[in-house]
Amino acid sequence: MARSKRRTTRSVAQEKKQQEPPPPSPLSSRSSLTPMQDDEPVVPTSIAEPVPAPGRSEEETCPDCKDHQDSGVDPTTKDSWIRCDACKTWYHWVCAGNGGDPDAIDKWFCKPCVLEKPSRTITLKPPARKSARKRTQLNYANLNSGVESDPTRWLRVIQSKSIQDDQFKRMNGADVGIEWLENDSDAMREPIVIENPEGLGMRMPSQDCTVTDVASMVGRETPVEVIDVASQSTSPGWTLGKWADYYNLEPSARDKIRNVISLEISGTTLADQIAPPRLVRELDWVEKFWPSSRKGKGYAYPKVQLYCLMGVASAWTDWHIDFAGSSVYYHILRGCKVFYFIRPTPANLAAYERWSGTELQSNVWLGDMVDEVVKVTLTAGNTMIIPTGWIHAVHTPVDSLVIGGNFLHSYNVATQLKVLEIEKTTHVPKKFRFPMFTKLCWYVGEKYLRDLRAREEFSPRVLESLEALSGYLVSEARTMERGTEAAKRDAKDQVPSDRVKDPSALARELRWRVRITAGATSDDEDLGRLPKKTMVNGHGIKRKRSPVELPRGPVLFKNFQPKEWDVVSDLLIEEDSRRVPAPYPSDDGWRQQWSHWEDESLSSDTHPMASVERKRNVIVKARRIDGGLERQRIERVFERWAWEDGPVDGDVTMAVATTESVGGMDVDSPEDTPALKQEEEESEEDVKVDGGAVSVSA
Repeated sequence: MARSKRRTTRSVAQEKKQQEPPPPSPLSSRSSLTPMQDDEPVVPTSIAEPVPAPGRSEEETCPDCKDHQDSGVDPTTKDSWIRCDACKTWYHWVCAGNGGDPDAIDKWFCKPCVLEKPSRTITLKPPARKSARKRTQLNYANLNSGVESDPTRWLRVIQSKSIQDDQFKRMNGADVGIEWLENDSDAMREPIVIENPEGLGMRMPSQDCTVTDVASMVGRETPVEVIDVASQSTSPGWTLGKWADYYNLEPSARDKIRNVISLEISGTTLADQIAPPRLVRELDWVEKFWPSSRKGKGYAYPKVQLYCLMGVASAWTDWHIDFAGSSVYYHILRGCKVFYFIRPTPANLAAYERWSGTELQSNVWLGDMVDEVVKVTLTAGNTMIIPTGWIHAVHTPVDSLVIGGNFLHSYNVATQLKVLEIEKTTHVPKKFRFPMFTKLCWYVGEKYLRDLRAREEFSPRVLESLEALSGYLVSEARTMERGTEAAKRDAKDQVPSDRVKDPSALARELRWRVRITAGATSDDEDLGRLPKKTMVNGHGIKRKRSPVELPRGPVLFKNFQPKEWDVVSDLLIEEDSRRVPAPYPSDDGWRQQWSHWEDESLSSDTHPMASVERKRNVIVKARRIDGGLERQRIERVFERWAWEDGPVDGDVTMAVATTESVGGMDVDSPEDTPALKQEEEESEEDVKVDGGAVSVSA
């Protein structure tokens, strides 16, 4: 499909070029659509070299033209081009083809590539299914368009369908934050509605703002893509001023139902009045990871955070997923919107993939192919956050003005990548995908790698996402190592050289460190997957309290399962605080002085007073073994020292963990290993358990 489009575009470009007067220099007018090889050095005219036929510039020739320049071929027949699927070189079909129809060819290879690899064969497309029905051409820029020639068609279809009322959470703005995301396992897994934006940490224009105001703040002469809802096409020649005049007409005076869904407003006066919700700013990859020195005027970066959407009554957005599975915040300034949602289960995503980009899209209600459809109605002042991957359609019952934006985050990367794969499978043009997605992923991976090296802790959801992200970056690295030359160039162009010097090393180290942090190790690329989470009442267990005992050495076998403890008990938790004289850790010898766990060595009347907060807990583990049992006792002590007269950063944190066990040490995580003391051997006593003798530490 894409290759046929390129051929057509090439032919059209040639026709336009023939109609225009010849430019003064062929090099200055070379089109980006013109197939060409790498620039070659200029050769003096005195050297005998083959030259193109008279009247045709160098850029209009192909590698096989020299074989036909004296054959009497009419130059006007050289307007049909074809590209080799191996070397990506363009040829005139009349020069390199066999005289057949180039549009019937599926894969085509030039003679040098066939000689290089005889297994390459030219294949034809399967015969088109004959149908009297005219197929609707998809317009990916127009997600908010109608269907066929009737913009209200699906609104009538909905009347006969089973639509469920939503059970999504209604939340207070102050409760929507990182704390909610970390503590609620369902957070950002389904849409939420905030009916009152107070406390959401969001700034929006006044509800009195009109489309005329938008045109004034953004610029009345600003070009804007206006969608004709009925024909699913972009209407040319529109500016914001012209759009505002249309929008302000009475509904009966409008010739067509039109929509504006892609007005990005960054850098405008209107943008200065807008700040996305606090949670969005805290999660947004572009906000957090794209270097601030490479954002703003004059720099190319993903501008997807600020959109102004303006639709008139009866506009319809057909089923879609936002690009790259990005999440969305959506605030209604004026009017009303009705959302129809489909949950992104594997089966529903597979149905969406079958439906998208095919004839089904023009004549099948997607809701008939999935488990259920849920309806949500938003009115002026409402805000909604749509999480990753949710399939949705939107109806505009009255003239509406909306502010929204897209963002990627670290809590569901696997689904984001799944949606990206669907976009590739359904041949969504790159123009309509998340801009610079792969480059953004490299920035994210580089920052998380630095955090993991610094022993930063992350929740299980983030670690699962980082596992998916690292896998994607490793696949990009493999493309740079083993792909075709064109694929290698494309992959390398996406690597931000200002931060990533060795992408292959970064991707593999990130994956290794993620697995180490999550409790799995492997030196092999295909082994050492993240361990399956242990669930209790539907919630994941914190890593440091996992009953799974980690092996003391590297995992040598893919299916090895370490032995679990039968009992894990917290016996004692103590907290106290006191004030004692102690030396402030300011000189070079403070590390050695404070690494000894004796307060007496620190106390002196000459030292300033320090406040000490102390926490101590004891964990006992036990399990049955053949002929007896094993038992282990772990004691952890945590202290925080602070001096009233010390600098602002004058806190000292000390922690110690002691372990007493039989049969080896218990390590909760790789980071805890240096903090554990060596096992102390004490006198043993014999006890009877179910008739068997067992040795335990006293």
